[in-house]
Amino acid sequence: MQQPLVKPKNPNFSSGPCAKRPGYDVSTLALDTLGRSHRSALGKEALGRVCSETARILGLPADYRVAAVPASDTGAVEMALWSLLGPRGVDVLAWETFGATWVNDIVHQLKLPHVNVLEAPYGSLPDLGRVNFDNDVVFPWNGTTSGVKVPNGDWIAADRAGLTICDATSAVFAMDLPWDKLDVVTFSWQKVLGGEGAHGMLILSPRAVARLQEYTPPWPMPKIFRMTSNGKLNEGLFKGDTINTPSMLCVADYLDALAWVGRLGGVQATMARSEANLKIVADFVAAHDWISFLAKDPATRSNTSVCLTVDVTDAQVKAMAQLLEAQGVAFDIAAYKDAPAGIRVWCGATVEADDLRALLPWLQWAHAQVTRHSVQQ
Repeated sequence: MQQPLVKPKNPNFSSGPCAKRPGYDVSTLALDTLGRSHRSALGKEALGRVCSETARILGLPADYRVAAVPASDTGAVEMALWSLLGPRGVDVLAWETFGATWVNDIVHQLKLPHVNVLEAPYGSLPDLGRVNFDNDVVFPWNGTTSGVKVPNGDWIAADRAGLTICDATSAVFAMDLPWDKLDVVTFSWQKVLGGEGAHGMLILSPRAVARLQEYTPPWPMPKIFRMTSNGKLNEGLFKGDTINTPSMLCVADYLDALAWVGRLGGVQATMARSEANLKIVADFVAAHDWISFLAKDPATRSNTSVCLTVDVTDAQVKAMAQLLEAQGVAFDIAAYKDAPAGIRVWCGATVEADDLRALLPWLQWAHAQVTRHSVQQ
């Protein structure tokens, strides 16, 4: 096969940190907060907008609270697990790496006594009908390392007794989340909005806030996890008074990304861009029998972290990714280290459709290269 002539203008298809928004220029960021205290009036105003603009653009219910927290999505999830779990049994769902991480934390670190683990292999979902909503339920909306998402929120009980704690880091701003059925939602700036790393976002429903104020965990609570004092919610946390010092440069970058979503037309526009990107890949997969989605059910295919399997050896698929990187066509598209060998292409809203269209012939070229080399041997 002839080498394609057209390369993606932006070869960044990593699933985190993800591509910056189209037209991004760091020199255009509002940098008046640099060198200023995050506790100054200027710093607090910027951090307050991080919370309020997130809520506005996502269309959150008016009584939901939003906070910027330490340590990316992982920090936000851990904050929720350590602060909220304990009064009820727990159902935790795992079908890829990060769900398995939360299983480990709940079973082996918190050592909670009544835990029901619902697991499935890469490419599949657990049986959602088995979830007990009398328990607290912990799950990722989208499995970043498997490309498998829950199809919708219909399986979540509206009259649940427990809390739903949702790791939505590769879903929020790209998938339709039923906020009234989610009590805790976490995400990080570096995923769907292409922001910078190290900062997490924590969204709480009134039910989650009530749990925080009614329940005191029996274990020691690190400072960066504390959301209450003397049984009362730290309201300042949800107005930009962060627990520790954030990067104000990253804050400016995130506010720029939120403004871009607003200019596009809001979260419906970013979801539409991501779905359109998935269709480009799906059409390519349908036309070639050597490549397939890792997600077995089309209804569960992620429209952000698109995971693909290839009919070659593990070594050959890694060679494909290396070939594409060497050509400057695609960076960081090998499957996650714990996942089955394959190709993982980020299709979130910050990726341009034309770049995806340019990438796919190169995938075919790389496949031809590794299989031809195998035949020659």
